[in-house]
Amino acid sequence: MPSVFYQVHHGFYFAYHNTTVRPGVVNAVKRAKELYGNIDIMVTGHSMGGAMAAFCGLDLTVNHETGNVQVVTFGQPRIGNAAFVSYYSQLVPNTIRVTNGHDIVPHLPPYYPHFSQKTYHHFPREVWLYNIGFGSWAYTVEKVCDGSGEDPTCSRSVSGNSISEHLAYYGVKMGGENTCKVIMDPRLAMYSTEDFEGNFILSRDPFASVVKATTEPNVPSDVL
Repeated sequence: MPSVFYQVHHGFYFAYHNTTVRPGVVNAVKRAKELYGNIDIMVTGHSMGGAMAAFCGLDLTVNHETGNVQVVTFGQPRIGNAAFVSYYSQLVPNTIRVTNGHDIVPHLPPYYPHFSQKTYHHFPREVWLYNIGFGSWAYTVEKVCDGSGEDPTCSRSVSGNSISEHLAYYGVKMGGENTCKVIMDPRLAMYSTEDFEGNFILSRDPFASVVKATTEPNVPSDVL
């Protein structure tokens, strides 16, 4: 049998595996399971954070035996070749990549359809946001794309040349000048606490070992 060659983006891979992000997330998941049992885990991120979220979801599934892992990313770049995408899709099937209009980042690194097995490739499932109508009659719709990861009728059908559409999803501005803000529904914020390691915990009956969050973490925008 021919050998399978998995290839991933070196920078994105090391941004998750060789920084403090990985132990912080793994410890937070371990603690959450100790407190609440075998709960579902959702990993999310925007842009480079989306690439890291995908590696995180795979890491939790393969190396930490965490079941029911869901991954939702926004404006995520491609992170591996077709062989890696096939491997990832089998292990983390509950994955959604949200792309927005002409967002430039999901088009990077480039995909070459004539060399689909040897080039960077997106994994499924993409949900593409795009506008229809004109002027004040324009509104955004969601299109659930096919299972290939590279649906030619979704974000690949347009030129990826927009930075502004990369910086806002569902009307929420992603990041800021120097910080990355955590966006939370006000109905959930009243139950939000932050522990001493900076992990957010949602609970109606928080444990005494956590403290109420009063400030937003000063985290570089390319980390989340």
